[in-house]
Amino acid sequence: MARAPLLQLTDISLTFGGDPVFDGLSLTIQPGDRVALVGRNGSGKSTLMKVMAGLVEPDRGERVASAGVSTGYMEQDPDLSGFSTLGDFAADGMPESERYRVEMAAEGLKFDPARPVATASGGERRRAALARLLAQAPELMLLDEPTNHLDIQAIGWLEDHLSQTRAAYVIISHDRAFLRRLTRATLWIDRGEVRRQERGFEGFEDWREAVWSAEDDARHKLDRKIRAEARWAVEGISARRKRNQGRVRALAALRAERGAQIRRQGTAAMALDAGQQSGKKVIDARGIAKSFGDRVILRPFDLMVNRGDRVAFVGPNGAGKTTLIKMLTGEVAPDQGTVTLGTNLELAVFDQTRSALNPEQTLWESLTGDPDMRVSGRADQVMVRGQPRHVVAYLKDFLFDDAQARAPVRSLSGGEKARLLLARLMARPSNLLVLDEPTNDLDVETLDLLQDLLGDYDGTVLLVSHDRDFIDRVADTTVAMEGDGRATVYAGGWTDYRAQRGEDAPMAADTPPRRPDAPAERPKAAKSGLTFSERHRLDGLPAVIDRLEAEIARLTDFLAQPDLYSTAPARFQKATEALAERQQALSAAEEEWLTLEEKAAS
Repeated sequence: MARAPLLQLTDISLTFGGDPVFDGLSLTIQPGDRVALVGRNGSGKSTLMKVMAGLVEPDRGERVASAGVSTGYMEQDPDLSGFSTLGDFAADGMPESERYRVEMAAEGLKFDPARPVATASGGERRRAALARLLAQAPELMLLDEPTNHLDIQAIGWLEDHLSQTRAAYVIISHDRAFLRRLTRATLWIDRGEVRRQERGFEGFEDWREAVWSAEDDARHKLDRKIRAEARWAVEGISARRKRNQGRVRALAALRAERGAQIRRQGTAAMALDAGQQSGKKVIDARGIAKSFGDRVILRPFDLMVNRGDRVAFVGPNGAGKTTLIKMLTGEVAPDQGTVTLGTNLELAVFDQTRSALNPEQTLWESLTGDPDMRVSGRADQVMVRGQPRHVVAYLKDFLFDDAQARAPVRSLSGGEKARLLLARLMARPSNLLVLDEPTNDLDVETLDLLQDLLGDYDGTVLLVSHDRDFIDRVADTTVAMEGDGRATVYAGGWTDYRAQRGEDAPMAADTPPRRPDAPAERPKAAKSGLTFSERHRLDGLPAVIDRLEAEIARLTDFLAQPDLYSTAPARFQKATEALAERQQALSAAEEEWLTLEEKAAS
C-alpha cells in the first residue's frame, strides 16, 4: 500500500512587494526522499524551504503536511536568545533520557555543549542548531547550508549520519561532493519555476544544460516564426487591401509570448588580473614552527611555493591553517625558522570572516570607500584593474541590480556578500591570491566560474577550503594539517591526498547513493596521463568549441548582409573584429583539445 506524502505544496504563489518569487508552484515530498534543492543565489531556495517548514505564509496556495509527521528545519542564522549554553539550546524540549543524542551530535560536529551562547561564534551556533535537529530525529529534515562552518571531518560524520537515516530530507548546499553522495532527487529553482528530476545532484549539470538547450531551440524557432509572420504582415499590406485579421492577432500573440519569456540570468562577469609577474620562487619556508602558550600550532615545517602553484591547506577547524598561511605571507612571524618571500609580489586576500565588509555601509560605499579602488574626485567611479568604472556598472558585473547599490551590506545573503568581496578583490591586480573559504554560500554557476578563472590565473594561489570537490578541481598541491602541529605536503588535490594516505575515499563523495535493489554501475575508466584539472578541462572543451562555432556562424550570417558596410560601418568593423577573435579562440580550443586527447591516450 502506497504511503501518503510527507508534505505537499499546491499552487503556491509568493511575492515580497515586487515580482513574484514563486507563482503556481506545486511539489511533493515522499517518505524516504533525499532531495537536493539547487538554484542561483537569490533564486528563492531558502524562502521555499521556509514555506516547506511552515514559517513563511504564501500569498496563495496550500501547504499540507501529513497528520503526525514531524518536520525539522535548520536555518542559516538560528536564534539562541533565552538559552545560556549551546547544549541547553540543542536539547531544548527533549526528555532527559534522550539527551545523549545531543552529546553524540556535538562530538561528531565538533562543538562544546557547555559553551556559553554569549561567547559562541556564528559557526558554533550553527553547529548547535544542526545538532538539535539531528537529535530530534524528525521524519522530514529541511537543511539550509548544513556544511557551512564544518571542517572536512565533521562533514564526513554528517554524511555518514544522513546516509544511514530513515528520515526524508531536503538539502540546500554549495558542497557538490556532499550533494552527490547523499541525494537521489533534485529540485531546481530557476526563474520562479521549480523542476524535479528523479536523479541526485550528480546528474544536475547535464540536466540543466539539456533544459537550457531546449529553451534556446524553442526561442530560436519562435523568433524565426515571428520574423516570418512580421514579413507577411508588411508584405500583405501592400499586396492586399484587406488583411487577414486573425493572422495579425496571431502575430501579436506570438510577440506577447516572446515578451513573457524570462531570460536566464547570466553568470557574474568576474575576471582576475595577475598584474606584473612575480619571481619564480614565491615562498621559501624553512623549519618554521609556531605555538600559542602550551598549544603547538605547527612543528618545524618546510614548504617551497613557486610561481603558478595552487596549494590547498586542509585539516580540522582550529588546526592552524589560517595561521600557517599568515606565516607564509609574512603577516605573522614564526617562533622559529625563516620565510623568504619572492620578488614583485602583489597580495590579495579573500577573508572567510568577511571582515573587509562593513555591514552598515552600502554596496556603493563599500567599493568607493576602498582606497585601492577610489578614483580621485569621482564619487561614482571605482578603479578596476587600472581602468575607471561606474560603481553600478561594476556591481552589475557581479549580478547586483541598481536598487542593491544603495542597500546596506547587512541586507545581503551570504552568497551576495561573497560576490561583493570577490568584486573588491578582483578590482586590483595581484599575483599571489589567498582564498580562505571562498566557496561558502556561492552557487554552483559562480563556483564553476571561479574555478575556471583560477585555472587561467597566471599568479599563485593559496587556498583554505573544506570543499573537497573545489580542492580537487583547483589544487595541484595539498598541505594536510593533521593535528598536534603536524603538517604534511601531498601532490594533487583532496582525492590524491586520500589515495596517498592509503585511505578509501568515502568522504570524497564521488559515488552517489543507490537504492538497495539497484544494480551497481560499472565505474568509468579514467583518462590516463592527465591530471584531475586536465581531465576536467578536456571534458569541458567540446561545449566551448560548440559555443564558439555557433557564435562564428551568427557573425558570419550578420556580415553577409550586402549593404552592411555602407549603412553601418562601425557595426561592420566591430563584428569583423569579433569574428576574428572567435576564430582565433576556436583554433586555440581545438588545438588544446587535440593536445589533451593525445596526452590522455599516451
